[in-house]
Amino acid sequence: MTSPIQTLTDYATGLAFNDIPDAAVARAKACLADTVAVGVYGARFPWSRIIMQYALQSGRDGRCTLFGAAEQLSPPLAALANGALAHAFELDNLRQPGAGVHPGATVAVPALAMAQETGASGKDLITALVAGCEVMFRIGLASKHTSEKLGFHAPGLTGVYGGAIAAGKLLGLNAEQMTHAMGIAGSLSSGLLEFSKSGSGGMVKRLHLGRAAEGGILAASLAQGGFDGPASVLDGPFGFLNVFCAETDPDALTAGLGERYETLRICLKRYACHVTAQAPVQSTRALMTEYEFSGDDVDSMTIHCSDKVLSHHNIPDPGDLMLLQYSVPYCVALALHRDPDDPDNFNDEARADPAIRDTVSRITLAPHETPQTGAWASTIKIFLHDGRSVIRAADNFKGSAETPLSDSELAAKFLRLTASEMGSHAAESLCERLAHLETQDDISNLFE
Repeated sequence: MTSPIQTLTDYATGLAFNDIPDAAVARAKACLADTVAVGVYGARFPWSRIIMQYALQSGRDGRCTLFGAAEQLSPPLAALANGALAHAFELDNLRQPGAGVHPGATVAVPALAMAQETGASGKDLITALVAGCEVMFRIGLASKHTSEKLGFHAPGLTGVYGGAIAAGKLLGLNAEQMTHAMGIAGSLSSGLLEFSKSGSGGMVKRLHLGRAAEGGILAASLAQGGFDGPASVLDGPFGFLNVFCAETDPDALTAGLGERYETLRICLKRYACHVTAQAPVQSTRALMTEYEFSGDDVDSMTIHCSDKVLSHHNIPDPGDLMLLQYSVPYCVALALHRDPDDPDNFNDEARADPAIRDTVSRITLAPHETPQTGAWASTIKIFLHDGRSVIRAADNFKGSAETPLSDSELAAKFLRLTASEMGSHAAESLCERLAHLETQDDISNLFE
């Protein structure tokens, strides 16, 4: 009987560009472009600069672009730095519904690095990205997103598998080598959620996805050289599903493989905050426009939300900026007083703003009043000083799989995040090249 990992690696190594539906190609390109944009924007922050400096000090040999810098690195160092930069400000893409996967920071990043290093074509890069997403998303689904119940940061666990598949695809690994790459990747999974409980140390969250991207390249490179790893890494007694997960669904590892494209579930964030805050923030702004009130008019507010939000994202007094972005009540309060579409409004000044802090103190998080199937679903009830009360329920947001960003909206986000760093002309040119990535014969000079 063929094992799940053999089925996955056979699929990944055999996947060709012409096998991929046009819609999945388009979503993969959007994922890559979005990742580049948020990575370039993410390079400005102190925690990013620390990682960039480490990568530059460790070696500049290579052909791989470092986001936000006129420097090139080796594939592992570029993956480490760019994965962290992509996740540097809570703007990177993920899957809907959530499965503990971040395709941009952990699959697109190592795929881009390896494609630049090998001089691959745009079609090769897209194919590797789709292969990595199809495998990684199914691993996330098989975990039932329960790793975080045990205190692990799920993208740091799943990401290394997606990165290994994408990098291995571009290295031309055969199915046996790809299986070994996956076996190696399993021992490189890492990331703890203690930062969400300690009240400090939020920088480390950014590192988890960079390490996953780096680990994917390491696993694929070692497998290419003949290093091996266990073929039962996913479903064995001490494999991923039995060690890192509270509940599992092993059948999900291969369900619909080659027929149902998980890549189509990629969603892009609108606001610079955790995905669980996206719907309530969007609902809040919509109600403010519809009923013409401001943050100063709010007497109190209740947010009905999932158990995960109650246990992980109810942080009324965040100790640093990362925790602000991780806190649903704080992000909603910020949206009542500042424009959340501008990522620059998520800053330490907002964290200390007396008006925002006062509003947070009047926000209550509560369980859903009726059962909800979506982990991101929320119902917000706002009570105003003038006696009015307004309510809105939502289970997705603009940029989600159900309501994706249009090409023009994607381009607008790209330019908003990159123009100040790159210059408008260079940003527009890069955005155009990424939009037509499949026409590029050699992407090693994509950023020139």
